[in-house]
Amino acid sequence: MTTRIDTCFARLKKEGRSAFITFLMAGDPDSATSLEIIKALPKAGADIIEIGMPFTDPMADGPAIQAAGLRALKAGMTLKKTLALVRGFRAGDATTPLVLMGYYNPIYIYGVDRFLADAKSAGVDGLIIVDLPPEEDTELCLPAMQAGLNFIRLATPTTDDKRLPAVLANTSGFVYYVSITGITGSGSADADVVGEAVARIKRHTKLPVCVGFGIRTPQAARGIAAHADGAVVGTALVDALRGSLDSDGRATAKTVDAVAGLAAALAQGVRGAKQAAE
Repeated sequence: MTTRIDTCFARLKKEGRSAFITFLMAGDPDSATSLEIIKALPKAGADIIEIGMPFTDPMADGPAIQAAGLRALKAGMTLKKTLALVRGFRAGDATTPLVLMGYYNPIYIYGVDRFLADAKSAGVDGLIIVDLPPEEDTELCLPAMQAGLNFIRLATPTTDDKRLPAVLANTSGFVYYVSITGITGSGSADADVVGEAVARIKRHTKLPVCVGFGIRTPQAARGIAAHADGAVVGTALVDALRGSLDSDGRATAKTVDAVAGLAAALAQGVRGAKQAAE
């Protein structure tokens, strides 16, 4: 099985550069604007797009992404509508990998088999489910792999060499390394420390290792991209979106451009890592 994610990283390896991976919450601030933003991201330089599945109790998300999820839920976003968002994106883009990121509860309520079938047919390529450890692989990970979806696992600064093989056992697509101990948006990633961590993980796997949490600026993205196979940015983009809304939290004429503009600057930062190495 070769997924869009596998194809993307193979292409980037030939180009000698890291991936720029964006995260935004589905349905923030409303479903129509959310789709327009996501459609704009590949043109802005995003190689892979992570789409958050709104949930009322997100344990790993900081205030900015929590607020994004609440805005989306208030606007009526559901898991079914999130999959419709993916279909809307796929109508005009058949190549950019899409990863759904979130928590198991909404999927469990939706029904695992139904969710996997609907996600695959909608055009989803991979899943990042924050609260499902390797010990629960039979719940979703293994069925997802059988359905042809990548199941992307998180590794953290506290994932030691003893634990790492279990984390990597059924991981595919890429490994998501969380650069800080804490929630999203709560600190800044240290490129040198991250570099050592990525090197350690790579001793255990041939999968690409991408780094997220704590990357907010083009300079930070460039520093991380110099050490990793990809840099993931979420909170900074969500903050740009929030800053473009009106006093009632609704989209304005500036919203799409605010997010796409920052994404373009971050993408240049990631691409700058290749130029610096040459």
